Amino acid sequence: MLDLLLPQRCLVCAEPGKQVCAACTARLRSLGPPFCVRCGAPTTWPVRHCAECAGRRLAFVRARAAVEYDAPVRRIVGAWKERGLRRLAAWAAAVVAEVVEPPVAGCLTFVPADPNRKLRRGHHPAEALARELASAWELRLEPLLVRVRGSPRQRGLTRTERRRNVAAAYTATAPAPGRIVLVDDVYTTGATANAAASALRKAGAREVEIVTFARTIRMR
Repeated sequence: MLDLLLPQRCLVCAEPGKQVCAACTARLRSLGPPFCVRCGAPTTWPVRHCAECAGRRLAFVRARAAVEYDAPVRRIVGAWKERGLRRLAAWAAAVVAEVVEPPVAGCLTFVPADPNRKLRRGHHPAEALARELASAWELRLEPLLVRVRGSPRQRGLTRTERRRNVAAAYTATAPAPGRIVLVDDVYTTGATANAAASALRKAGAREVEIVTFARTIRMR
């Protein structure tokens, strides 16, 4: 409702017009190569594993994100999640489709929301992003996962705490195809993506690829 009633101003520069203006969209820090083949972290040269993912048992084969989760993107994602600006899903999907190479997969799914947070917000950004990307990439969208337990927010937790917080939080509702794309809004440490990918692997998926709008960058 807020998305329709409030006058539109750019969430980054506050200029009247679109929710994110063309100039601010062009200034987003897109994440292109070279990057880690496995987790998608930016690197000085292409590597199969980087300091962020080396030694970790990951349930996904690769992760890709469109833009860096810096201050302007935090503002956008915060408004998208908490202010009901649902039209940002189409804008975010366009950004992802421009940066991330279309995946080869049987279908596309999304990380499910915590039921209480989805009820309070009235929408789920990851699901909306997945729907838009499925259309752009001409992939079948299937809601294959459910959240079997609630958990505190990941914000502010350490990497180890994040992994424990979402461990066994998801389960699949149906057999998963061999290759599947799992969509979320932000990749922070990979804990949520890995827990959801693990549930898909248990349901039969051989390869799970993670695609997110934004990603936290720890190392340059």
